Amino acid sequence: MKLFEEPEKWQEHWEGMPEFVQHKQKPYAQIIFRFNSEEDLQDFAKVIGQKLTKKTKSCWHPFKSHFGLSKKVWQDES
Repeated sequence: MKLFEEPEKWQEHWEGMPEFVQHKQKPYAQIIFRFNSEEDLQDFAKVIGQKLTKKTKSCWHPFKSHFGLSKKVWQDES
């Protein structure tokens, strides 16, 4: 902060708040699969027990939601 600047209005509300750190989950391994047809893709989806579409870019196995409960839980460190 410069000598004559006032703090941003949001800063007074965040004073003393606990720090939040979300660590990036890195996969143990990553494999690229290629399919010749929609049928091949759906056969594979059935084998791994997950919903896959032609737009699916990645998935966790076993399934892990991108909107898991861990993102909805807040805990006090004290």
